[in-house]
Amino acid sequence: MSSKIQSPGHKAKDHQQPSTQKESLPPPEANAEAINFLDSLMQEELQLLFFSETLAVVSDTGEPLGELTIDIQKGKYRDELGVITYCLLVHAFSRGFLDKMLCGNSLLGYLSGSLEVLEQHSHEFIKYLVLPMDRKTNLLKQDDQLTMTRTVKEGEEVKTEVTHFPYKALAGFVSEATNLVLLRVMAWRRTVPNNARFLALDTEGKLCYSTYQALGFQTMQVGRQQAEVLIVEQTVHSNEGIPMSCQYYLFSDGHLAKRVQVGSPGFCIVTNMPILREEDEKEPRPVFEKKPLVWEEDMELFSRFLERKEELRLSHTSYLRQHPEARALVSDFLLFLLLRQPADVVTFAAEYFGPFAVRHPRTSALRSSHRPSPFRSLDPELSCSWGPRPASGEG
Repeated sequence: MSSKIQSPGHKAKDHQQPSTQKESLPPPEANAEAINFLDSLMQEELQLLFFSETLAVVSDTGEPLGELTIDIQKGKYRDELGVITYCLLVHAFSRGFLDKMLCGNSLLGYLSGSLEVLEQHSHEFIKYLVLPMDRKTNLLKQDDQLTMTRTVKEGEEVKTEVTHFPYKALAGFVSEATNLVLLRVMAWRRTVPNNARFLALDTEGKLCYSTYQALGFQTMQVGRQQAEVLIVEQTVHSNEGIPMSCQYYLFSDGHLAKRVQVGSPGFCIVTNMPILREEDEKEPRPVFEKKPLVWEEDMELFSRFLERKEELRLSHTSYLRQHPEARALVSDFLLFLLLRQPADVVTFAAEYFGPFAVRHPRTSALRSSHRPSPFRSLDPELSCSWGPRPASGEG
């Protein structure tokens, strides 16, 4: 037998409640301390949390019952529109025996950079001999709401409930996947937001409060090694049932040393001391003093200078060898310069080489030798004392 129930914001009941029932309480809200703690998370800080760890599940007498694996990595998430974004991928898995009955649970969560739930799937089962229990809870962010689909199977009876939570009312919400990330953050910071009141889901899938409390530090021995652990207790305050508390013993880098669920006959504990990571110290950027460059004293620069000088000399020699008219032209100019010995050498050179210019207008071969030069100043005081250049044919 199966049933499917839907409600906008809360779960509907299988039967109508009597009219004398008290009015439902307003939905819980996270306080400012919880919201500020989530807002304080930095991307550089989250990068330190990417690692996998495995703990043994043992009974109170030390009998091995199974193992727990927690893995947090950087991943990619594809939404309904096919848009791919980077996210935090949280995967936890445990399997063992409870009173000689097979049990286990798994968790797969996709979180945004601010630890908001994009999608999460959790599965828990206990193989009771008479009435096996199987519970699945799926969370999915859709537009402006978070949809929870919860399926509980007890024996042959299956119940499915669908609940929609407005996303704007979930500020400070901590899912199971978010909780595993927050514990590692608290371990790195060595602080716990004791006064913070978060939101969470209880075992019945109802929204309630969740708090964290620091129980102090303790030295824990693993094999032949000892290390200090921070003890954090998380409590989920169910509105209808009894609160559920779980204690986490955390190494300085976020590795989980021990996990104890209050009231449970077993616990999880690390069997091998992990290599504790330390945050890299950021060294100050080196400052190099600016020194004057004396290239003549630098062997490499001076060697390049000599190579370039020789390269240019060979290039110039080759060019003059290929164009002997250039040497003749320069020789003719120097001879003419020495014969006239003008006071204004620049103007003399301009008048001499002016006719060779491409854009220079052609002049008549019969031009007047007294025609004013365009290179000379009109001011007679600034004119050259040696007079204009003679026309073609003059000496």
